[in-house]
Formats: sequence, structure tokens, C-alpha cells
Amino acid sequence: MRVLVVYGSKRGGTAELARMVGKAFAEHGWSVEVRPAADVASVTGADAVMVGGALYMNRWHRDAVRFVKRHKAALFDLPVWFFSSGPLDDSARSGGIAPVSQVNALASDVEIKGHMTFGGRLTADAKGFVAKRMARTNAGDWRDAGHVREWVHQICVDMSGEVEVARDPAVDARDVIPTQRASTTRQHR
Repeated sequence: MRVLVVYGSKRGGTAELARMVGKAFAEHGWSVEVRPAADVASVTGADAVMVGGALYMNRWHRDAVRFVKRHKAALFDLPVWFFSSGPLDDSARSGGIAPVSQVNALASDVEIKGHMTFGGRLTADAKGFVAKRMARTNAGDWRDAGHVREWVHQICVDMSGEVEVARDPAVDARDVIPTQRASTTRQHR
């Protein structure tokens, strides 16, 4: 399987998160290409597409938005997942953060299979008025590579139709893998 991971990132945190997503797919044996959304001219050749965007003031990064709008017809015919990066705390780890309204609208345009919000990153030396003020109290890195691997693992299981068997018979694997929001999922074709 070939997966295209594209992203819109302002300060580099979401770009690094996209590379984590790509690495997790590669660990499952998928062929992966990770690129800035603004640099992708076509989705031809991809079996699945992951679109990630940094969240700023409840808005997705403009490059991710433009990518989805530019490739809307092609994305509609592919399995597509969205991911967002932004919360500057541990709240994203639960997997229960719904996409912002702008992302929901784009999701319905291309009928994505799912969305996940991951923790963000803000460096203490962030530039810009708003970022600098936020960094005073919220600087840190809440991206969780384990959370990313779990999400990608579930996508790979869903795409291959495999049934995950828990190592501990007392634990159902479906209970430990973050779920994707039902409001933005579609059934397998």
C-alpha cells in the first residue's frame, strides 16, 4: 500500500508529527511519502491520503485547507484521514477531541474515513505576538509518538481487514486504541 502524508505547518511541529505518521505506516510495511501540502501537485499513485494541519485559533493551517480544496475530486475517490495538531496539554491523548468546524466542513466535502487530534508543540522562544504570549505559560511538547502509532495501527488494521488479537486475553485491543470520531467516518467501500 502507498500512503501520501501531507501537512500544513507553521512552526515545524506538525511537520514533525507528519513524519511520525509516515514512520508508523512504514513500520507496517507501507510505502510512504511525506510532503508539505503546498508542494503536492497530484495524489495520483496513492492508495490512501493523510492530511494534517496545525490548529491556530480554531482554524486549520491554510496549506492543508488549500490542499483539500484543490484535490477535492481525487480525494473523494480515496480513503482519506485527517489529523490536527494543536492542544498544548494532555487532552488529545484521550482521542476524544472533535475536529474544529472548519475541518468538519472539509471532512464532509471529501467524506474522510476519520480524524484524530494530536497534542501540539510550542517552543519557549516562539515568535509572534500571540505565540510569544502563549509560550509564557504553555511552552512544551505534547505530541505523543505512541498515540500516533496506535492511530496508524488501527488504520492499517481497518484497511487490511485484519482482526486484531489482544496479547492479554483480558484486554480487548479495541479498548486501548484511540477511536475515530463517528461524525466524520464513512463505511468501507
